[in-house]
Amino acid sequence: MQNDNITAAASEKALYAIEQLVLFAQHKELIQPADVDYSRNELLDQFGFSEPYAGEFTEGPLESPQAPLDQLIDYGFETGLIPENTDTYRDLLDAKIMGLLMARPSEVNAEFAAIQAEQGIQAATDRFYKLSIDSNYIRMDRVAKNVYWLQDSPYGDIEMTINLSKPEKSPKEIAMARLLPPPVYPKCQLCRENVGYAGRVNHPPRQNLRVIPLAMNNEKWFFQYSPYVYYNEHCIVFHHDHVPMKLTKDTLKRLLSFVESFPHYFIGSNADLPIVGGSILTHDHFQGGRHTFPIQKAPKEDSFTHAAYPGVSLSIVKWPMSVLRMHGADPAVLLEAGNSIYEAWKTYSDPSADVLAFSEETGESVPHNTVTPIVRRAEDGGYEMDLVLRNNRTSEEYPEGIFHPHREMHHIKKENIGLIEVMGLAILPGRLKEELDAVAGVLAGDTALLEAVQSQGADHPLALHASWIAELAGRFGTSLSREEAVKTVQNEVGTKFTHILEHAGVYKRTPEGQAAFRRFVNSSGFN
Repeated sequence: MQNDNITAAASEKALYAIEQLVLFAQHKELIQPADVDYSRNELLDQFGFSEPYAGEFTEGPLESPQAPLDQLIDYGFETGLIPENTDTYRDLLDAKIMGLLMARPSEVNAEFAAIQAEQGIQAATDRFYKLSIDSNYIRMDRVAKNVYWLQDSPYGDIEMTINLSKPEKSPKEIAMARLLPPPVYPKCQLCRENVGYAGRVNHPPRQNLRVIPLAMNNEKWFFQYSPYVYYNEHCIVFHHDHVPMKLTKDTLKRLLSFVESFPHYFIGSNADLPIVGGSILTHDHFQGGRHTFPIQKAPKEDSFTHAAYPGVSLSIVKWPMSVLRMHGADPAVLLEAGNSIYEAWKTYSDPSADVLAFSEETGESVPHNTVTPIVRRAEDGGYEMDLVLRNNRTSEEYPEGIFHPHREMHHIKKENIGLIEVMGLAILPGRLKEELDAVAGVLAGDTALLEAVQSQGADHPLALHASWIAELAGRFGTSLSREEAVKTVQNEVGTKFTHILEHAGVYKRTPEGQAAFRRFVNSSGFN
């Protein structure tokens, strides 16, 4: 396999990198001492070597595998293991290498169960999260590139991120992916068959993925972490089978069951309708983790009770979206209360508030009302359930969605507002990093760029932001310091995102909107 043009020095560096990785894997307990020789031999074979590094190796273990991984992947490109030196192909080889330096799924499952039995569930998830990072499944080196700031708002601090962690495909790779047949295996990126899968140009590699089996509501589910964690211990809980998302009473029961077993985590579900739903509606799944979101800190406003659900309190939350928060000590009673609200909302209409539960399309009644549910344990040990009311209607004025980012916001974000953003963590597209830097440059004195944007029209790379740039220059001028300009642009983006959440809110934060919100609560029997 080795190319005759590969120098002895390059081979020596690759062999040294193998030693570094094997030591790293042992140090992080990805492998056990008995696995060291086996793992080394696996890597030697993968890269076409018959003997290990012959020199003296005395360095201590590394804290990150990235440097020797990059060295080996460079060597893999030189020897033809990958055809292109792009992020996509490098990731395919990266996962394959780390997959050779990990325990098998059954061993990871056994370790999780043993730690849970001896030390508790929190210790088990701590270990599993660390394993997911050390195995390079969670790419913390890329997550660290994300732009993050806190945005003051009338609803408290909103968390703002520009997501740079997910690698972008090159135009050539995008073109190649379009030529490939639709994937039939795995059916989607959430299927259990992804564990150990080598990946391809149009499907990410998963040799270093491990998942933990769960039972929720007497059903088979799996637990894993997201490779592009948007917050601390960002986990995904997905169904054993490739079944579509559908919000039912059983959904709420599963969420309550999860936080009973994982009291240190929240869990939530995207809505199950297009526009207001998540990105993958074809495979039933939830997202959770160990993070306190802004929505959780938002104050309660009016409180209500229902005679049929003793011990359950319901409150309207001061939030840009329409949030009902229920609290109770008994999860069974809370389940009944939450389901009663959900069932009532699915068929509730109030034309005066622009809320219509159904519309007629080609002779069929199309539903529009659903919820984004979120469940967590309260500080007093009880259970909290947030139901965020959603509606996915469109209109001539708002063809992308009435309760969706409106077009004047699309230069910042036009994608669905899913679970994570509902809770107050903005996930803005990676393109904004360079674009907002350029906008800040205008406010810091780059008048030539301002003139170019104005004169070139649709041909300029910043054409999407042209009217906004002119507005900002008019309000703030073009002589801010660089630091002031960056903070100003971030503040303006954060304010826009708060308005985006208000767009997605079914009941607006006006006296009329809040009165309509209370009408719905009262119609559900809560007073």
